[in-house]
Amino acid sequence: MSGHHHHDHDHTHDNHFTAIEARVKALETLMVQKGYVDPAALDAIIDTYETKIGPRDGARIVAKAWTDPAFAERLKADGTAAAAELGYGGRGGEHIVACFNTPEQHNLIVCTLCSCYPWPVLGLPPVWYKSPPYRAKAVIDPRGTIADFGVTLPENQRVRVWDSTAETRFIVIPMRPAGTEGWSEEKLASIVSRDSMIGTGLPRVEDAA
Repeated sequence: MSGHHHHDHDHTHDNHFTAIEARVKALETLMVQKGYVDPAALDAIIDTYETKIGPRDGARIVAKAWTDPAFAERLKADGTAAAAELGYGGRGGEHIVACFNTPEQHNLIVCTLCSCYPWPVLGLPPVWYKSPPYRAKAVIDPRGTIADFGVTLPENQRVRVWDSTAETRFIVIPMRPAGTEGWSEEKLASIVSRDSMIGTGLPRVEDAA
């Protein structure tokens, strides 16, 4: 996908993401213009941040919540403070709210106004997260949106949509999959995908590192 170089800046009304995005954008443009970086290489770097490096912090939070019930309770009570215990959190002072999936409720994150994203714990947002079709459909048909990502939820599990704001970033804490008993925190973190922390995916045992 080469959509990285020209996303629409339709969220000028709120500048909480704009300053950092503008800096990144300026740097990207400069590097490409000066010939330092091939655009394809830039896409590869961005992909690494989107899917590998960025979400690691969030994955560690999830793995600790799965293995440490006291931490999970603190995370439920105050996501910002619990994330800070592990050294993660917003430099802009945004609140982090952890939404725990349960057999009764699956959580999905969207930002209908722009593209607020829990970047302090998940890194760079995927291109689709910012796209108007995702932002619209997630609200109107969350179950269908999740199905678009290849995830079918049980009929009796309701979907709750959380709409991010300038002040609040949500992170989904997926349910720990069966078959992971006795796994180390590190091994558990390796199956927590970025999409599972947005709500468009689920952790899969076969993704273990």
